[in-house]
Order: sequence, then C-alpha cells, then structure tokens
Amino acid sequence: MWEMVLIFIRIQHKEADMKKTVTRVALVLFVLALIIPTAVFAADKPKFAIVFKNTGNPYGEKQLEGFRIGIEEQGFEAILRSPDLPTAEAQIQIIEQLIAQKVASICIVGNDYDALTPVLKKASAQGIKVFSLDSSVNPQARLTHVNQADSEKIGQTLIKAAYDMAGGKGEIAILSATSQASNQNIWIDFMKKELAKPEYKDLKLVKIAYGDDLRDKSVSETEGLLRSYPNLKVIIAPTTVGIAAAGKVLTDKGLKGKVYLTGLGLPSEMAEYINNGVCPYMFLWNPIDVGYLGSYVATGLVSGKITGRVGEKFSAGRLGNYTITQAPDGGTEVLLGPPFKFDKSNIEEWKKVY
Repeated sequence: MWEMVLIFIRIQHKEADMKKTVTRVALVLFVLALIIPTAVFAADKPKFAIVFKNTGNPYGEKQLEGFRIGIEEQGFEAILRSPDLPTAEAQIQIIEQLIAQKVASICIVGNDYDALTPVLKKASAQGIKVFSLDSSVNPQARLTHVNQADSEKIGQTLIKAAYDMAGGKGEIAILSATSQASNQNIWIDFMKKELAKPEYKDLKLVKIAYGDDLRDKSVSETEGLLRSYPNLKVIIAPTTVGIAAAGKVLTDKGLKGKVYLTGLGLPSEMAEYINNGVCPYMFLWNPIDVGYLGSYVATGLVSGKITGRVGEKFSAGRLGNYTITQAPDGGTEVLLGPPFKFDKSNIEEWKKVY
C-alpha cells in the first residue's frame, strides 16, 4: 500500500513539473510573439516613394512636402524624387531605381499619360503599389489617381473667369505646361467643351502655347502670344509656373487692364499680380493637401485597406474621410475638393500659407 502512495506522489510531482514547464514555454512563446513581429517590421519597414514632374517647381515642392508629412506622421519613411527635366524618360530612370530599392509604393505625378505605362506595370508586377497624383497616368498602369478637383469643374471655372474678364467677347489664349501633361490636357479638353456652349460664342481661343513648366520658356511663350495676337484679351494659364511667368511679362510691359490673366497659381507667387490688377483672380487648391492625401492612399493600398475600386472608403488623417470614385478616363480617382478662388480680398492671408 505504501508503495502505491509513493508512486502516486511521484506522478503528482511529474505532472506539476510538466505544468510548470508548459507554463514557462507558453510565457516564452507569448513574449516572442510580441517581440518578433516588431523586430521584423522594424527591419522591413516599408518605404513610400513619390516622383514629381521636375525639380525647381514650387508647386511640386509643396506637394512633396505634404506627402512627406503624411507618411512620417504614420510612422514610415518617405522617398521624394524629381528629375531635372519634365520628361517621361527622366521619370522612367527614377522609377527603375525605385523598383531596385524595393519600395512599397510609388506615387507618380506623370509627365506623360501613356509613356510611363511599361515601367509602372513592371513595378506593379514586383508587388509595388502604383498610383498617380495630380497628373494622371493610364488606368492600366495605376491602381487609382489622386485628383486635385473635378476636372470638368476646373475647365468650366477657368472659361467663366476668362469670359468675365474679357467682357464676354474677344480673343483668349491658353498657356499650358507640357503637351504631354495629362492633367493640363484634360482641363484644356473641358475648356474647349465649355467654349462650345452658345453663351461663349463670342470668345475665340486663338492659341494653346506650351511653356513646359519652365519659367524661361513660359516667359518666352507669353511674349510670343502678345506679339502674334495684339488683340488678345485674356491668357489662361492652368500651371503655377506659367501663370507666374505670364504675370511678370504683363506687369513689365504695363499691360494691366489690356490683357488679363487667370488660371491656377500659388498665392505666394501671385500676390503681386493680383494686387496690381494684372490677374484679377485665379484658382488653386492647397498642394500640401494634395500630397498629404496621396500619403494616405499610399499606405491604404500597401496595407490592403483599399485596392483602388469604386466605392471604397478610407480616412486621410486631418483631411477626414474620402471615397474612391469613377474617373473620366475609365480608371478610378480620389478628389481632394473644389478649386478655391483667390483675389484681393484674401490673397494677403493665403500668400503666407503657400
């Protein structure tokens, strides 16, 4: 009988030891479960890239700044790149470099709607989430597009402004960026559609000039418009580089009240020309917010919270909630908001912001 009691005691001790061992193993596994993912995540922390059109563009610099702020506030690293020249070839070289770096996403401000398609498809095939911002690329090469505002509304707004400044009739011209810039071309297409309406029958679009988003060329193109069309009433420049260049030319030539200027510009660069009357008013959105919105699209795509499909909703930090919608080109897009009007009543306030 005593032998049976001793055997029972030994069994109980072994079970107790086993329970302690199991408890210890479970505790170790629990701690490792907390530590290992953090260590791996830190080692493989995703990097989010944005590629703007070209260097030396104040609008682009603000857009890049907004993207960086948004990415960093989410705890990640932003890679900001821009080529020296606003060409597709220059952007392709940068994208190839980003593919080699194995970034998590590429946000592209396209210099060409179609030419970037092969290299962007290559990036996608390697698991990189690709989307466009500000200036779109072909839907075949992107998951979605971050748009500043409704493209049709921009076109309508700029033609209405030109109509008002011209007194309802006369010659108008457009000073664009590059001939391949998709955002410019879409806006110009909608401007042409707006001009076809009966109420604008007395407005004549005489020329679309291209300053290539370069200050010197934009100055030269503006001077060319003035020489070729002495009766020109209004210049529409839907490019921040172009409108500032045109503002300087019109001011230097003393053409206030003779040739009017409107378009899309940075308040900090256009305050002088709004205050001196060369540009009665213009429009834009906050480029910092455009980049910032793009940062949340980037992290949303990489995390899987969104895929770029119509109807998907997501939160964009301080900007609030957004919904992905159908884009005019057959792809999808996210709209920041309507264009904002800048004139003498508010330019002093806004020129301090951007």
